Amino acid sequence: MKRIFGFVLSIWVSVGVSAQHTLTLDSCRAMALKSNKELRISAEKINVAHYEKKAAFTNYLPKIAAMGTYMRTQKEISLLSNDQKGAIGNIGTAAQGSIQETFQQLAASSPELGALLQPLAPLIPGIGNKLNGIGQGLVDALHTDTRNMYAGAVTLTQPIFMGGKIAAYNKITRYAEQLAQSQHATGMQDIILGTDQAYWQVISLVNKKKLAESYLRLVQQLDSDIDKMIAEGVATKADGLSVKVKVNEAEMKLTQVEDGLNLSKMVLCQLCGIPLNEDIRLADEEVENLLVADEAQASDNVATALANREELRSLDLAAKIYAQKVNVTRAEFLPTVALTANYMVTNPSLVNGFENKFRGMWAVGAMVKIPIWNWGEGMYKVKAAKAEANIARYQLSDVKEKVELQVNQATFKVNEAGKKLAMATKNMEKAEENLRYAKLGFSEGVIPTSNVLEAQTAWLSAQSDKIDAQIDVKLTQVYLRKSMGTLK
Repeated sequence: MKRIFGFVLSIWVSVGVSAQHTLTLDSCRAMALKSNKELRISAEKINVAHYEKKAAFTNYLPKIAAMGTYMRTQKEISLLSNDQKGAIGNIGTAAQGSIQETFQQLAASSPELGALLQPLAPLIPGIGNKLNGIGQGLVDALHTDTRNMYAGAVTLTQPIFMGGKIAAYNKITRYAEQLAQSQHATGMQDIILGTDQAYWQVISLVNKKKLAESYLRLVQQLDSDIDKMIAEGVATKADGLSVKVKVNEAEMKLTQVEDGLNLSKMVLCQLCGIPLNEDIRLADEEVENLLVADEAQASDNVATALANREELRSLDLAAKIYAQKVNVTRAEFLPTVALTANYMVTNPSLVNGFENKFRGMWAVGAMVKIPIWNWGEGMYKVKAAKAEANIARYQLSDVKEKVELQVNQATFKVNEAGKKLAMATKNMEKAEENLRYAKLGFSEGVIPTSNVLEAQTAWLSAQSDKIDAQIDVKLTQVYLRKSMGTLK
């Protein structure tokens, strides 16, 4: 039966442990980085900048475009006026009248010549009709059916010189991609910092919960002893009431710590992307004494920060982008040269009369644009762009000074936290010794209850200070690595 009971108990314990997630600091960081939505957004911004850089490079290459159009007009294009059409269509009639008039004049001036020309007179109407036919044919030939017009063209454009705009824009997009990557890295460090803060806050409250439980057991034990002493007549009810007040205070402290611990775990769960009511356990909960790092050196840390801080890298890239924007602005007011080639088709045809067929032709040319006068617009815009570039440089210089101050402050806090932990450890040892003497004196009847309560309170304060000092050491180290740009 004992073996069966032990087996069942081991299974129950293993199931309970498996239902509780044990998380290390590294696993919390990994889950927080994976689940953070803002980090996903910044990752997509890197993709945006990457493809914009690729798009900018295509400006070096020739562009090919096709265009087609159709237009229906109310009237057709006419090469002849209405009077001209009438005159050409009736050219035979006019010629016939002129010939007859000429024959009459010749007959009047010379009867003999008139007699010779008389046989030709019947031929004159035929000649006039033929000339009318020829004239009408010419009018018909010049007729254009252009009410339905079709046109299409394929055009190739190759930039030759754009004032340096294309090169500057390619540099801007390259810097923009690096800027997006730097901002992504900054976001990662911010998430790691927030995760570390939440993690060590939970560790602090776990230890304070243990401390509150230990303190509650101490005062409960003292309360039990006082009750026995009251029953024996060696202690007063006032002593018992004062101890019971401390028991109530200890219970309230434990409740407050438990509530704070539950809320802190919820915060950590939210950062890690796991359900808020998940029962988690941290790997450092059982660690009694956290290791203390060696004393930090400010000069080395400043040099590391200037080399690694992503904020400085971002501002440096921003300054470079603004410098290239000066070139882009200047290029707007410089000459540009481009080579063009196209093939165009039309219907009605433009190369063989106006026949209703698609016919085309190719053409090659060069396009040059030279700004001549713009009332100083270019100069003003370039100066404005240079001013923006100067602002970016000044911001970079200002942030460098602030980073140096921040690193020195973080280094000082690390060293200060180490000293506070050493003092808190000594105070805790003294408080433990004081509590031991108080218990011994109380058991011997030479120390009153109030002294024992004071010793317990001092012990609680010393233990709490030590926990705070240990967590402070860890957090100041995290802040220092963040200020140095090495938090990963």
